[in-house]
Amino acid sequence: MPDLAPPIDDRLLHLDADGAPALLAARERESGRLMFPAPGDADPERYESVLLPREGRLWSWTVQRFRPKSPPYAGPEAFAPYAVGYVALGDAIIVEGRLTGAPLDGFAIDMKMRLVAEPFTLESGEQRTTFAFAPITEEAA
Repeated sequence: MPDLAPPIDDRLLHLDADGAPALLAARERESGRLMFPAPGDADPERYESVLLPREGRLWSWTVQRFRPKSPPYAGPEAFAPYAVGYVALGDAIIVEGRLTGAPLDGFAIDMKMRLVAEPFTLESGEQRTTFAFAPITEEAA
């Protein structure tokens, strides 16, 4: 079992006993509409919590090549470009997240992706676990 820090937010990310991450969404009971992230004040009478699929396909992506403004960016001063994309999880929802597990030019539209746990350091220095999406390779399948 991996030694992971607590999730960045328990309403956003669930970690199984084996450390496998799952994203938490809210489903509106009346319409069936999914929302990610779930609203912070999601009324349990109106919404139910659901786990999203852990695999999907890369819908769109880009490379962040310059350091974003702070706030909200809280990353290191020594900025390195990173990939970010939208991943379609099933037919119901598309989720934005960082992309990992390939060179910056190694991603492609419709690529099979899987949810992975990623370490994250808060400004306070505390460690948390967040999520990213990585390509599904033959070795990982």
